[in-house]
Amino acid sequence: MNLAAKTEADRKALSFAMALSLAIGLLMFVMKVGAYLLTGSAAILSDAAESVVHVAAVIFAAYSLRLSYKPADESHLYGHAKISYFSAGFEGAMIILAAIYIIYESVHKWLTGLNLENLGFGVVLTAAAAAINGALGAYLVWLGRRKNSIILKANGKHVLTDCWTSLAVLVGLGLVLVTNWLPFDPICGIIMACNILISGTGLMKSSFAGLMDRADPETQTKLIDILTRESEKHGLTYHHLRHRNLGDAHWVEVHLVFPAGSSLAQAHRDATRIERVIEDSLEPRANVTTHLECASDHDDLHPQEMLPQCGARPASEQ
Repeated sequence: MNLAAKTEADRKALSFAMALSLAIGLLMFVMKVGAYLLTGSAAILSDAAESVVHVAAVIFAAYSLRLSYKPADESHLYGHAKISYFSAGFEGAMIILAAIYIIYESVHKWLTGLNLENLGFGVVLTAAAAAINGALGAYLVWLGRRKNSIILKANGKHVLTDCWTSLAVLVGLGLVLVTNWLPFDPICGIIMACNILISGTGLMKSSFAGLMDRADPETQTKLIDILTRESEKHGLTYHHLRHRNLGDAHWVEVHLVFPAGSSLAQAHRDATRIERVIEDSLEPRANVTTHLECASDHDDLHPQEMLPQCGARPASEQ
């Protein structure tokens, strides 16, 4: 399968997964609202509230996924894939908002009086919702990792958060059924909210890291290994390595320093070979830009304070 066909196949798979997530999210919301109307449970109401937030987040994620495939244009020269970080941050913010609401509603119901009915039927609906969301969330995270989609991975984690929320509800309702002590319901709701706060905060941190172009240590190590091996192979050195993740690709920049007397044609061929090795080694893909320099006058043309990076030798030590 060529690159264009693979990209189109990936796009269809991701779009289908996002549509599936939205459809199931709407179904879960209906089920949880029905369970709350039957039981009056604070934990189930909190679970339903999280589903509202989830549906809103999935709609934004679906829009983000569609926009991320839009090609570069005059106003967005690097493309639109960084919307994936905004999407992950939005999902994280929505999770945090849901957790705050769950805590508020649980405390409010505890203080104003608890009245639970039809717990058995509510447990059945909540258990079904947990099972469906667990399977869907695991699928979305798996596919997101396989296709290197930040948007889908974030959405999958949100679905799994919804699953954990439902499991906490089941624990609370189960304890109420066994002990007849109603406060177990809001207590489990509060514990559940604290747990999903951690998940939401993690998504927000990953979003900020991507938007701020934080270097990925694994990518850094791989690039250093490749450049060290290839520079020794071609008899040159490198420095000023920089890279960032655009959401759907890595953007890599590096300066290559060639021995004195190297022809421009040969230097360009060697640089192109190194670029292709990097492009073939990084996932999801890489755009590599190399800057060619000559060792004989490198130190005269560039200030000494520009130190070599990533363990490369200075040009003067060739």
